[in-house]
Amino acid sequence: MNAQIDELKVKGEQAKADAKIQYQDKLAELYKKRDAAQTKFQELQQSSEAAWKEMQQGFEKAWTELNSAWKSATNKF
Repeated sequence: MNAQIDELKVKGEQAKADAKIQYQDKLAELYKKRDAAQTKFQELQQSSEAAWKEMQQGFEKAWTELNSAWKSATNKF
């Protein structure tokens, strides 16, 4: 995922100034959602078996949000 985000970053650097602002907002959103998904995954790895199901749902939500943000960004740029 990091390589794909970096590829999008290169494309954004080639954009016009007005589009670049929109691009930077989307990129920031992607990094934020990636970090949230990573945090949830780490929590999932460290959770007890009883808490695993609850943590799994949180991770799945974070992953879904990251994928949605990625699709939105790639469709726009």
